[in-house]
Amino acid sequence: MSHVQLDHPFPAPPDIATTREVAPGVLWIRMPLPFALDHINLWALEDGDGWTIVDTGVGNDDTLAHWDKLLAGPLGGKPITRLICTHFHPDHMGLAGPLTERFGIRLTATVGEWTYGRMLMLEGGPQYVDNQVDYYRRCGYDDDMLAGIRERSGGYADRIKPLPPSVSVIREGDVLTIGGRDWRVFVGRGHAPEHACLFCDDLNVLISGDQILPRISPVVGVWPQEPDSDPLSLFMESLVRLKATFPADCLVLPSHKLPFRGLHERADELLAHHHDRLNKALEACAQPVTALQALRHLFPRPLDAHQTGFAMGETVAHLNNLVKSGRMERHTTADGIWLYKTVCK
Repeated sequence: MSHVQLDHPFPAPPDIATTREVAPGVLWIRMPLPFALDHINLWALEDGDGWTIVDTGVGNDDTLAHWDKLLAGPLGGKPITRLICTHFHPDHMGLAGPLTERFGIRLTATVGEWTYGRMLMLEGGPQYVDNQVDYYRRCGYDDDMLAGIRERSGGYADRIKPLPPSVSVIREGDVLTIGGRDWRVFVGRGHAPEHACLFCDDLNVLISGDQILPRISPVVGVWPQEPDSDPLSLFMESLVRLKATFPADCLVLPSHKLPFRGLHERADELLAHHHDRLNKALEACAQPVTALQALRHLFPRPLDAHQTGFAMGETVAHLNNLVKSGRMERHTTADGIWLYKTVCK
């Protein structure tokens, strides 16, 4: 993907377990991740005698120790009085359980994100694994690849601490008063079911989570729980709504990489990127192919098993979008494998 020139007013991130102010009363925190994408940005908002925290980091003991250091030092010993999680992914909601329990507060999130996280935390029996294997078999995985799926199933629960059993629900258009300022909830879709973003008009600041990122496209994927879904349409619609809802010059605080200005240009760039990927998918399916064969056309570089899983989710998202729009057909072979073929018009 070529990149538009964005304005990065803070060209270097804070060190782990330290803070940097990016707007009045808004602190930037960075936590490590045990993935190729090795960090997540979190946000602390001054809120009277305590802090409203947006996202938690991944659910492991190392990150919890970083929180202990932060709370005792850079956050001045003040408690967390509200925890907002943008979406259910482990790097965002992984420590929601321990932090809400420690401070006697309730998790704030959309109901879709909380329920999806609770579902994946509790699910992991034979039926769950069989569904995972069946989905990837239909996508064209061979026996060795399917054996790897069986071994890795249940990875979500391995990266989170137990999620809270209750939630304070936020919805599109809700307004949260934090530190005397109003923050409006925007719900984006496609990357996650009901991803919450927060905008403060007084500060002209958008906490975007993963809904829009400055250098990479968030994963927009189809997963075994919803094999016929079309998250790409939802994601692209959300990009259009972001442009229509928020000022072009607002400061965007993303969950990965650096804060930036240039929301509208970046949204346009991501829309163009996905249109390009749709065209590449049409090329890949000139003759009937499996989703795995289409993936190798869209992602020709070597991928490890973890990366292949994300790439498959992205590939099927583009294929499903094309099937829904009538530009592609999906047929099922006698042994249950999906074959995709571009429709000539």
